[in-house]
Amino acid sequence: MGKRDDLIAKYADDLKSKCDMAPDMDLLTKVTIGCGPAIYNADASTVAGSDPSELETVKNNFLIKKLGLKDGPELMNAITKVIEIYGKSERNKYRAVIYYMLTKHFGKESVYG
Repeated sequence: MGKRDDLIAKYADDLKSKCDMAPDMDLLTKVTIGCGPAIYNADASTVAGSDPSELETVKNNFLIKKLGLKDGPELMNAITKVIEIYGKSERNKYRAVIYYMLTKHFGKESVYG
């Protein structure tokens, strides 16, 4: 197994143990690949859930640009909800896991089809 496969396994474990979700491995793999090289960078691979500018970046770069959603208060509400599910006290909130949960939340799996 390569490094990416190890990370995908770690993300799947987080979804199961911390978010109480059964991951769709095919979608999780596609979302992880979509994150690009950021998954290998310790800082870029995680989302600082308490940093407003970081959450704006998730909203603008992922929800609006990648998933094609229209800007509105429901986007930030969804990000907040996902962070709460992951656990506010959880130090390592992996970007791929957050993106996966947001993709599921908005029913945008087709973007990765």
